[in-house]
Order: sequence, then structure tokens, then C-alpha cells
Amino acid sequence: MRNHGGAGSGANTTLSESEIVEAALRVVREDGVEKLSMRRLSRELGVSPMAPYYYVADKRELLDLVASAALLGVRKPPRESGPWQQRLRDLIDQIDDKLRRHPGLGDILLEQMLGKQLDLIEAVMEILFDAGFNDRNVLAAYATIHTYLFGRSRVNPRDRSAPADVLLPEAVARATKYMSDLRGKYSYDFGMEVLVAGLEAQLALQARSDLA
Repeated sequence: MRNHGGAGSGANTTLSESEIVEAALRVVREDGVEKLSMRRLSRELGVSPMAPYYYVADKRELLDLVASAALLGVRKPPRESGPWQQRLRDLIDQIDDKLRRHPGLGDILLEQMLGKQLDLIEAVMEILFDAGFNDRNVLAAYATIHTYLFGRSRVNPRDRSAPADVLLPEAVARATKYMSDLRGKYSYDFGMEVLVAGLEAQLALQARSDLA
């Protein structure tokens, strides 16, 4: 990153949107989203504390900027492209690809459920409505998808090794040989298949409840 000048550079500081976004994501990766602040961002960028305010008004706007920029290019699959399960998977796959390209984005999006990414939320919900879910279950289904997509990194830490003095039970030891899968395609595909199958089961339950 180029040098933007130190404290007091003020309005002469020049930043690009991509620099702000990448710096914010670095802070989130290193310190967590709760530690992301305008002051912390300015330190990461190497600029005066006031410089970021020429681009974003506050942390909320910063989060919106990061999420919008990182998710740019995600497109809602058209209805004619396939059944709801296929379209939902296509859309979620696109979002997951963005998450892999931008580590730390998931934590930001957990904070931004009703931020400026309403077009993506609408796209997911429209597919669920097309599937036949009622209003209440569309919200529950979306929340489940949202948690899986953006929250699974919180149960998948980068340091996956057990403490040296901990003797793992046999069942845990057998399964955790595959810890490296948790950040790969196998685990993602497994989770998505479980998620879609669960949604299909809930849709069937809803239909039986409606007939009761």
C-alpha cells in the first residue's frame, strides 16, 4: 500500500475504496469485527485519524461499504434456470465464493443482517417464497442460511489443534482427523446438502400442518 501521509494530512489524503475495504477486512481478521473502528482503520491505513471520515461517516457506513464492495457481482438466478433448490444453491455458492475471497467478511455480514445488502436478502427470500414457504418460515429459513453462511467460521477456528495435554475421546479423535476438511469444499458441500434437505423436510411439514 502506498504511503498516504501521517497525522495532519487531512483532506490531502487520497484513499481508494478498495484500500479502505481491504484494510477493514484485515482488522476484522486480526482483531474481530468488534474492534473495527474508524481510529483502528486509520492506523491500519497509515493515515490521520480523521482521514477515513472523508469516505465514510461512521462504523455502520464502513461496514456497509465493505459488505457491498465485497459482494459485488453476486447475481440472483432467474426463475427459469431451475427448481428452487438449484437456484438457492447457485446463489449461496456465489456468496460463499465471495467469503472465501475476503476472509473476515462473514463476521461483518453477521453484523449486517439488515444493512444495505437487502437485495441479496430479498433474492434468497424470493426463492424461499417460490418454494412455497409461508412468511414465518421464510424468515426462519433465511436466518438458518444466514447463520450457516456467515457464522460457520466461528466454529471453525484457524488453530484447529487440541492442546498437547488433552487426551481426546476415541470418537472425537477418529472424527477430528479430518479437521482440515472444515475449510474446504467437502465440508461446505456436506453442509449445503444437509441444509437443503432440511428445508425440503420443513416444507413438507408445513404442507401437512396446513392440511390439518
